Amino acid sequence: MSNVFLLSERQMERIEPFFPLAHGVPHVDDRRVLSGIVYVIRNGLQWKDAPKAYGPHKTLYNRFIRWSRLGVFDRIFVALTEQAGRSKRLMITTGHRRPCSKRGFPPAYIGRTKGGLNSKLHAVCDDQGRPVRLHLTAGQVSDFRGADVLLAHLPEETEEVIGDRGYDSNRIRRYPVERDITACIPPKKNRKSKPPYNWHLYKKRHLIENMFAKLKDWRRVATRYDRCAHTFMSAIHIAASFIFYLKE
Repeated sequence: MSNVFLLSERQMERIEPFFPLAHGVPHVDDRRVLSGIVYVIRNGLQWKDAPKAYGPHKTLYNRFIRWSRLGVFDRIFVALTEQAGRSKRLMITTGHRRPCSKRGFPPAYIGRTKGGLNSKLHAVCDDQGRPVRLHLTAGQVSDFRGADVLLAHLPEETEEVIGDRGYDSNRIRRYPVERDITACIPPKKNRKSKPPYNWHLYKKRHLIENMFAKLKDWRRVATRYDRCAHTFMSAIHIAASFIFYLKE
């Protein structure tokens, strides 16, 4: 496997406790299988096109589906964000993901917008541009509803929240104010009473745009290939974990 991507032993040691234990027949090497899953998601391959060095493609697919249903990749992402420490400054935004298939298994979170069928990924990142919370909805769902989920339980260490004009509403501004958090959100142009905001602080928001650009480097994240919402979120959590927290 010298010519094929393989997780390092250090990377595997950090995430190995989250995988289920084998009962009865020993598992195929988890390190090899997970490396194959990462390779497929990063390069946007069909499972049948995975290199033979990773083993049977059905094993890669079945293991990905099983671990996804068990929430393994979700727990890994949450644990890595907690190990990285809490940030005093958070940023929030959204990004659309176009699906390859028009149908999905409910809840698919695929909706119709002016740009066609797509899904919307709501994200919060820290002051280093690393994602800390991710939430998937259908494409036509308002940014406000995503913000309701992401901003409802902010860490106690949070002192500043940066968002674009899409989050300019009295309801969204109320979340940080109630917790003595500074909200840096530019007012909409048609707003009669325009709340002040720190322009120099707002320019830091490019970090979350860079975060989305890095996620889109992974082909199965840039384009949604998975019909099920939970498998698509697993692909996103895998990409986010390896790009920002398990990089070497």
